[in-house]
Amino acid sequence: MKTTAFLAITTLAAGVAATSTLAQTAWPERTINVIIGASPGGDTDFNARTMARYFEEITGTGMVITNMPGGGATIATSAVRDAEADGYTMLFGHTGHLIVTEVSGLADYGIDDFEICCIPAIDQGAVFVASKASGLTTVEDVKAREPGSITFGTEFGGYSHLQGLVFQQETGTEMTIVDTGSASEKIAALLGGRIDMAGIAYGAVQDYHAAGQMVVLGQPNPERNELLGDIPTFTEQGVDFVMNNPYIIAFPKGTDPEIVAKMGEVMQQITEIPEYAADLEAGFKQPVAFLPQDEAMTRLNEIRDAYMPSREALQAAR
Repeated sequence: MKTTAFLAITTLAAGVAATSTLAQTAWPERTINVIIGASPGGDTDFNARTMARYFEEITGTGMVITNMPGGGATIATSAVRDAEADGYTMLFGHTGHLIVTEVSGLADYGIDDFEICCIPAIDQGAVFVASKASGLTTVEDVKAREPGSITFGTEFGGYSHLQGLVFQQETGTEMTIVDTGSASEKIAALLGGRIDMAGIAYGAVQDYHAAGQMVVLGQPNPERNELLGDIPTFTEQGVDFVMNNPYIIAFPKGTDPEIVAKMGEVMQQITEIPEYAADLEAGFKQPVAFLPQDEAMTRLNEIRDAYMPSREALQAAR
């Protein structure tokens, strides 16, 4: 499977045009509840909270971040799907929450069951790491191991599970994939020697990498994200493994399209603030990216189509 086909990066894209109708939209008039399917402290939580801070600066209206981890984010996505479509409940998630869960069968709904606003950012800070105890330092080390001897920690049915499956296919390896849980749980398992490898945001493990407790094997970007430092891509190492994870802003189905478009306008304004770019770099080594609604839907449908061939493998592990 050619993974590069489905996940090329687009950074700043053409914006959403402001209209007089949108300029007169009263929204927002009160605090917005932003639901995320992840625990505090991770990359999704960081992106949502950073967005919320600048949203309030621009609009004068606050956002409350509600963390609903668990179930591969289906607890969070179900809460948003079933919420009143009044513009005051919003999902901040990513393709793992709204596409991989559908592909894996964790959810019987997907992007078509929400009002997709935009892609506010793209995770270009993910890396594959190995514990120091594993003895793995390169992709060639991984390839040289006996089938099943490497334990890869993930969250079954989620994005990192798909990462592991695609990595196996592109390297011709066979790992033992185990359900470890969230990013913080993966880190604890790596440090405790309970797993050998995991896919995780570099910002969450950079201190352990610097201290020599973890080894970074590569970044799954088509080209180097220079903010990660001297970390090679897997393509540079002869492995056709490219997976970027767009974040998604979505509202319940039936939300006023003027509200959805207004949120897209505000998000684009946020991406043009230099301090916002500096915050992304400092937090998770993430460059600024943005796709408005139409381009976001095109990209997300392409990703869903590309992930569907992995449906059987993802569902078999559940």
